[in-house]
Amino acid sequence: MKRAAAAFLLLLAAQPGLAAEDVFAAARQELLAEIVADGNMTAAFTGRPRFAPMVLEALAKVPRHRFVPAVARPFAYLNRPLPIGHGQTISQPYIVALMTDLLEPEAGHTVLEVGTGSGYQAAVLAGLVARVLSLEIIAPLARQAKKRLADLGYANVTARQADGYEGWPEMAPFDGIIVTAAADHIPPPLVAQLKPGGRMVIPVGPRFLTQQLVLVEKDTDGSVRTRQILPVRFVPLTGR
Repeated sequence: MKRAAAAFLLLLAAQPGLAAEDVFAAARQELLAEIVADGNMTAAFTGRPRFAPMVLEALAKVPRHRFVPAVARPFAYLNRPLPIGHGQTISQPYIVALMTDLLEPEAGHTVLEVGTGSGYQAAVLAGLVARVLSLEIIAPLARQAKKRLADLGYANVTARQADGYEGWPEMAPFDGIIVTAAADHIPPPLVAQLKPGGRMVIPVGPRFLTQQLVLVEKDTDGSVRTRQILPVRFVPLTGR
């Protein structure tokens, strides 16, 4: 990480006419290439030999450096999670790409996100679906993310502070649900709020140990199927 930060600062110093935003844009393109390579390497586990072009396009448009603390901005386009305060992290970009791709978002969809964090995943989804509803249990993070998303112009994202375990019943059902913290089981309220034909992506497993990223699919008759995708490690889902 220190080498990456030093390289970023040296690039700015060596090219004084080059704006920081241009450097970030170049770094974002390099990150996308790394995400594609990681997707190819994990295809045997995930069943996704390549990510949908629209998912990669959405990632390319989101300025990840605006979703991390100022001290972490030189590291924003490393393909790794970063701390955002309050014991939480912004997810690894490859994992954001994978979870978004597994959701199979469509332009008319309404998606529920559990665990707003910095707002990065919500911003990626905002470029793909009609509406994103996002819940964050940690009040300071919820406030910061809501302001950040509004300042950056993500008008189709609604974020609020709430216990995501319970979902958002008054706004249900949802075409897709994405959970960005690990639960020790799949919350029944979230399954109930998923539309028939909908998908949920959620990490499941014990706190601070390896979990499994799980794809939940609700058939049109209401029956539910689950499939383990990949070992992951997320911060724990708090709440009920």
